[in-house]
Amino acid sequence: MTTTIQTPDGRSLALHEAGDPSGLPVIVHHGTPGSGVLYDRWATPGIRLIGYDRAGYGDSSRNRDRNIAAVVPDVEAIADALALDRYATWGISGGGPHALACAALCGDRLTAAASLAGVAPWGAEGLDWHAGMGEDNVEEFDLVLAGEEALRPAIERDRDQMLGLSAEELQQMFDTLLGDVDRAALTGALAAWLHADMRHGLTPGADGWIDDDLAFAAPWGFAAADSSRHPTLIVHGADDRFVPVSHGEWLAAHIQGAEAWIDDVNGHITLLENRVGEVHEWLLSHS
Repeated sequence: MTTTIQTPDGRSLALHEAGDPSGLPVIVHHGTPGSGVLYDRWATPGIRLIGYDRAGYGDSSRNRDRNIAAVVPDVEAIADALALDRYATWGISGGGPHALACAALCGDRLTAAASLAGVAPWGAEGLDWHAGMGEDNVEEFDLVLAGEEALRPAIERDRDQMLGLSAEELQQMFDTLLGDVDRAALTGALAAWLHADMRHGLTPGADGWIDDDLAFAAPWGFAAADSSRHPTLIVHGADDRFVPVSHGEWLAAHIQGAEAWIDDVNGHITLLENRVGEVHEWLLSHS
């Protein structure tokens, strides 16, 4: 089910729902680039999944110059529109910091938050941000640091390329970012969902992707340590070339009381297949 709501500042947010309508509402923050289109395999008994197109993606209006913390009023608008008296949240990859923003800044309706393969803040003390990252993401982030004027042509080129690919061709697009386990996983139903997810998010334009990238490199609007206000879970795989495992280790070390699931089996994409159900069980245990 897909619906559209209005934020208090007059923007539109597109919502995608699946799962148990009477279950614990779980708001999902998609990756970069992506959209709120939900993967069938995430269905978990007792979970009402709520995806949304982040500002500037899919059918959601742009929120120019947004920082990571700007997601919190949008999440609260979703909770208000759906009359949620409690909800949990998780985010994957570029959605990870947005889930952490909720943990830091949302009120008592939020029960718990999880970051899966999420990036750490740029300039984080003691973290070599690029170490272990695939060449494509290193090059993209160098352009991020040069500003939107340098970044936009490259992102619009990559967007056009992505929209021209089939699901079966995603592996070649992500070639420098795929470790062995991710390369093996990016086939079949998972590749088809990821293709649909990105196509929905990027068809209207590249603004959401650009705004995400700029927000990662700017001050987030909260300290990662403040995510300890709510129960927080950090999930990461060691064979991750999109967002190296050192990011997850840094977050786990700097969010007091955070639970960490860091393993040697998973990469980046495999978390979408292998760990989401377990994350849902963890969120239910903190509801």
